Amino acid sequence: MSKNLVIIPTYNELENVGKMLDTVQALPVPFDVLVVDDGSPDGTSAVVREKCAEYPNRIFLLQRSGKLGLGTAYIEGFKYGIEKGYDYIFEMDCDFSHDPADLPRMLETLETGGADVVVGSRYVNGGNTVNWPADRKVLSYGASLYVRLITLMWVKDPTAGFVGYRRKVLETMDLSKINFIGYAFQIEMKFTAWKLGFKIREIPITFTDRIEGTSKMTKGIVKEAILGVLQMKWKSLAQ
Repeated sequence: MSKNLVIIPTYNELENVGKMLDTVQALPVPFDVLVVDDGSPDGTSAVVREKCAEYPNRIFLLQRSGKLGLGTAYIEGFKYGIEKGYDYIFEMDCDFSHDPADLPRMLETLETGGADVVVGSRYVNGGNTVNWPADRKVLSYGASLYVRLITLMWVKDPTAGFVGYRRKVLETMDLSKINFIGYAFQIEMKFTAWKLGFKIREIPITFTDRIEGTSKMTKGIVKEAILGVLQMKWKSLAQ
């Protein structure tokens, strides 16, 4: 067992999951992986079980009964990581939009860079997006500005899903009070850590839109994020 855990939620990622797990295991720094699969009907979990046997005590599978949401998958993963005693816990997508090669650099930022939370950011100097149409770039960057203006949390990429935490951050949070399950979850986690006084540092990454598989983005997820930011801010003012 390494001191580092990567949590990867999956739903119908048959085309990507095997390659992703092999890529993470080939990194020069050891990272264990917990796949949280929401009952994928395409055979994703069968591939993960094969990889668990190929990389014993390095890859683990948490199989859930159905689509329960991104946020709840990560919360279950965080609880697993805390229980197993991992020092550094990361979250990332399975579709290679997040490059596993960035994980050692993110780990270094937590170990020696003075950060409690590290964000793989598209919007700091050196960050980039690939294969995105212009309208998506405008929507994403506009969303980041919206979050910053409402919350006054000056993280340039608050919706980012490539994030690493020191264990103490997750232990300090009351994870039962993290309410959102879609992309608003990513904002809520950063906002909660920031309100608790933890240091968040962003490092540049290149975000590449998925090549294989199907996007999980829906109008409901976008609506949750827009309204969720207002709810988070109001709740913080009422405390």
